[in-house]
Amino acid sequence: MDTLLTIITEPLSHEFMQRALLMSVLIGLVCSIFSCFLVLKGWSLMGDAVSHAILPGLAIAYVLGLPLMLGAFAAGLLCAVGTGYLTENSRVKEDAVMGILFSGMFAVGLVLLTKIETDVHLLHVLFGNVLGISTQDLIEAGSIALLCSLIMVVKRRDLMLYCFDPAHAGVIGLPVRILHFGLLVLLSLTIVAALKAAGIILVVAMLIAPGAIGFLVSKSFDRMMLVAVAASVFSCFFGVIISYHIDAATAPLIVIIQAGLFCLALIASNLRTHLGKDRKERHDKNLTATETG
Repeated sequence: MDTLLTIITEPLSHEFMQRALLMSVLIGLVCSIFSCFLVLKGWSLMGDAVSHAILPGLAIAYVLGLPLMLGAFAAGLLCAVGTGYLTENSRVKEDAVMGILFSGMFAVGLVLLTKIETDVHLLHVLFGNVLGISTQDLIEAGSIALLCSLIMVVKRRDLMLYCFDPAHAGVIGLPVRILHFGLLVLLSLTIVAALKAAGIILVVAMLIAPGAIGFLVSKSFDRMMLVAVAASVFSCFFGVIISYHIDAATAPLIVIIQAGLFCLALIASNLRTHLGKDRKERHDKNLTATETG
């Protein structure tokens, strides 16, 4: 028991590990809440598109001397809104539009970063650097994460209904268009908050896995959200602790743990389904035998 306690407390004796843990938990919280809506809405590819599309925004913001988060948010929102506009005004389906738009913007960002002399390390942009988080980074990203989390929790009923059945949401008087663009804004802000911790590639997994885990093991949206948050916070906590002891990258370890939890949830869901079918078959056989007798 003492050994386990030492394993957990030893990394937290360092200030940079404390910041990394707090940042990871805050990012895991907002990503897990949003992932529930992404899974219900079927917007997994949208999260991928927006996360990749912020790269040119980072480069342009650096050149103009603006905050990198502002450039990332503007580029992500442009991609999300542009996807909706092109989908509504062309014969091309949404998944194809997203694939073309985000890959094009991602390529532009790569070209800009290779041509501009910058101290922004490309690997940190792609995969994050949670151990290098400063106090200022923690305050900025944490504030955005907490604000987005609060909005989504307070408006979860309206957002859930819109994601599940937009037509019904419109019939009962909900502002469907505002909810649609509100989700896009929240998605962009969530990705911006997670940028320095998880990077634009790994944040996609953090935006999908927790919601998928909750969806597999829950039958109500509130329970789905609780399971998603628990799985994400668990992954972030132990990802940070394990990364310290094995000297490995933190964000990829968090994603690996989430993937493992998803596999366990999938197995548990399949077992529950098979047990339910077997129980129903036995019940039907007993009922038939009783009626025959």
